[in-house]
Amino acid sequence: MNEVKEALRNIEQNYKLFLQQQFTFIGALQHTRENAHDMIRPVASISQVQSYMEHHCNNSTDRRILNMFLNICNDLSKLCHKLETVHSGNNITNGILERCKLLLSHSNDLSTIRAKYPHDVVNHLSCDEAKNHYGGVVSLIPIVLDCMKEWVAHIEKLPMLYDVSGGSAISEKRAPQDAPARAATSQTPLSVRLEAQTSASNKDNVQVQGSKHIQKKNLNDTKNHSGKLKGPWKPPGRHAF
Repeated sequence: MNEVKEALRNIEQNYKLFLQQQFTFIGALQHTRENAHDMIRPVASISQVQSYMEHHCNNSTDRRILNMFLNICNDLSKLCHKLETVHSGNNITNGILERCKLLLSHSNDLSTIRAKYPHDVVNHLSCDEAKNHYGGVVSLIPIVLDCMKEWVAHIEKLPMLYDVSGGSAISEKRAPQDAPARAATSQTPLSVRLEAQTSASNKDNVQVQGSKHIQKKNLNDTKNHSGKLKGPWKPPGRHAF
């Protein structure tokens, strides 16, 4: 799972670089569409972008940005297939993967998809460009990235096999350390343990009784001593006898 997260972060970093060059990307599509005499239909598939780059691209800048788009799509496709081997998942996660694979299919029609808030790729296009030409192709990568993040979030809520084995390994390591103490306790005869407990209890009782006796003796001594000091007062002189 850590490898999946790392791969996803790397793709996101590449996409951020691509996103900073969206106007260059749109310009490259415009140039290649003109060269292909294909100005009416929208850019609606990955294969269409690839065809423009391979057959109708006349400068290195356009080729570089179109190739960057195709490389990101290819990396997403590889990661999508890798996700299937990481965890068997459930109906929800499998459905997310199926949608990713469909979106990344080279022949899939992208003309109707639109990336929504918080993505603003469509907002950077003119109304005509967004509606009739490039709204779908610029929305592809952010939508797929969101789907993959959603897949990771769902998978992390499910019990993972390596988590379960890790927990059992920890308990197995702790068990042998506690075993000698438990074995020694279990091998000691019950009568010996009871006798030891009784002896300890009697000893505590003797100590308590001895303490009480000492306290009582001290109290009596205090009373006697105070009694001598507080005897009847006799005046000095002839009455003293």
